[in-house]
Amino acid sequence: MVKSIDTIKGPIEKELKQFESRFRKEMRSPAPLLDKITFYIVRRKGKQVRPIFVFLSAKLCGEIGDATYTAASLVELLHTATLVHDDVVDDSYERRGFFSLNALWKNKIAVLVGDYLFSQGMLLALRHREHRLLEIVSSAVQAMSEGELLQIEKARRLDIEEDIYYEIIRQKTASLIAAACCAGASSTTQNEEHIERMRQFGEKIGIAFQIRDDLLDFGTEDIGKPRGIDIKEKKLTLPLIYALDRAPRAEKRRIINNIRRYSDQPDKVQEVIEFVHQSGGLEYARKAMYDYRKQAFEILHTFPNSLVRQSLEDLVLFVTERKK
Repeated sequence: MVKSIDTIKGPIEKELKQFESRFRKEMRSPAPLLDKITFYIVRRKGKQVRPIFVFLSAKLCGEIGDATYTAASLVELLHTATLVHDDVVDDSYERRGFFSLNALWKNKIAVLVGDYLFSQGMLLALRHREHRLLEIVSSAVQAMSEGELLQIEKARRLDIEEDIYYEIIRQKTASLIAAACCAGASSTTQNEEHIERMRQFGEKIGIAFQIRDDLLDFGTEDIGKPRGIDIKEKKLTLPLIYALDRAPRAEKRRIINNIRRYSDQPDKVQEVIEFVHQSGGLEYARKAMYDYRKQAFEILHTFPNSLVRQSLEDLVLFVTERKK
């Protein structure tokens, strides 16, 4: 049974409340417009999955202190900055059921706000002399940018192979969750083996998380109505890659043509979705997701059993069984 996020937060509930207070302060600005926008960002915060990974990883490896709060704030600031910039790049006007910043304040202001959040994160780490944490999270942001550019390049050609797909999602999605777990561990221990194990744990979960996202986009039985957003954006995800690899040449050419030329037509998008459903692509991707989750559990189980470790297991189940 998948536990609620409130139950999962149990062992770190007190620390998360303190983090929220600290994070609000880190978002403040003397510039009235910027302060108004950052207040809007704080109000529409999501489930804070990445800070939860930071605090649970930290507590698994040692005692939570100021460095952990810095790590969590740094991860959340830089993650929020990337989301703001992503909405501009993708021309997206909605985020978590709210209007995106670019929808309300236009692209120029949204880009500047993203830049401000990046600088706040870097200054926070430097003020506290947490150079290791800054290196961990900055490396993740670099990987996210490289992964996004690789995906854009491949979307133009529609020639993504499975190994390239995994490289893209390792950089784009898994790198930040890996950084959250790595930074959390690094804030409470100097044991490099433990820190590296938590980084690997985060990377496995990040990959499983993204595959789950791929499945949701095809409207699996869990959520009903197909969405097809990735197809409209010409992104080749794991279920589709598998289906194309095993399709007869003529059918493969027809499906790729639908994606390349008609991805804005709902009937053509639905045709691609049905092709993937019939090919076994969803089952293949679901198995891959469970394989990565199993690898993550194997890493986690090298640590002693505890309430914190159990919460991390429950968090893994939460992000891989989510319905949206």
